[in-house]
Amino acid sequence: MIDTHIHADARSGEEFRDMYLAGIDTAITCSFYPYKLDNDLILLNHLNRLLELDTKRAQDRGIDLKVALGIHPTNTEINPELIYENLYQWIENRQIVAIGEIGLEDLTENEFAIFKKQLDIADETNSKVIIHTPRKNKAEVLKEILDIVPQHLNENQAVIDHINHDTIDEVIDKGYMIGLTVQPQKLTIEGAISILDKYGFDNFLLDSDMSNNPSDPLSVPKTIRELKRLGYKDSQIEKVARKNAQDFYKI
Repeated sequence: MIDTHIHADARSGEEFRDMYLAGIDTAITCSFYPYKLDNDLILLNHLNRLLELDTKRAQDRGIDLKVALGIHPTNTEINPELIYENLYQWIENRQIVAIGEIGLEDLTENEFAIFKKQLDIADETNSKVIIHTPRKNKAEVLKEILDIVPQHLNENQAVIDHINHDTIDEVIDKGYMIGLTVQPQKLTIEGAISILDKYGFDNFLLDSDMSNNPSDPLSVPKTIRELKRLGYKDSQIEKVARKNAQDFYKI
């Protein structure tokens, strides 16, 4: 199984071991510095930690940890140029599988500028992107995202993450991969399954978004087990357990 969106720096080694024992063998960790910062070197240090420390912590406990790096919308009060320079290097060296997570949160001027620039870098380098949608004002922010992305990047290079019942109809007929986050305040297991049941399994990824916020590192295997219990076809389950992520990220 693949958990397609976590924040590895916020969790313990014991939780990585629990994930491995529950059937997760690969996860994708995304960038998100959870505290207010205005220093680009602090953010760069956080991103390098994901690459250099957390991948080893996970590997030591059985998890092949892939990395997505970028400037999260809540970390946009910095001079971004240093991060942009490093993004090009990480992409060239094939150290990351995507730019992410990026997106919008409060619709500030800095958020818009940094989001658009990272989409341009993805377009220039033929990279995938993982796009955050917030808990608050999700529909309003998603509308802005869906207006901006096609002006900068092919839709089939992007995951729109944290989609729920209120926003699924806005993205289902477009070219995006869609992230279903099984986490308190986002989606229950039953909620995620109801979306899959209605819309099919082809364009969806499952993730826990486990972080410093309340979250369950085992929510993806629990969802997969529930799909099995309910009698969904193995070919359907395999898509959201592994295949969609493997094909999208080429991992």
